[in-house]
Amino acid sequence: MPKLKSKSAVKKRFKTTATGKIKGGYVAKRHLLINKPKKMKRKARGSHVLTTVVANIVKKFMH
Repeated sequence: MPKLKSKSAVKKRFKTTATGKIKGGYVAKRHLLINKPKKMKRKARGSHVLTTVVANIVKKFMH
């Protein structure tokens, strides 16, 4: 049976923390920012730790 490849898109978008949690960026920060509130744009800076449900889906593609 051949080796399973990890998804390139997942490797680029997510990182694993030292404790094994998955860290990713925020959504809705690319375009149409003039219509979005300042509070939302401030909150979308940087990155955050994903919830366990979403993290399990991402881990499946990371191998």
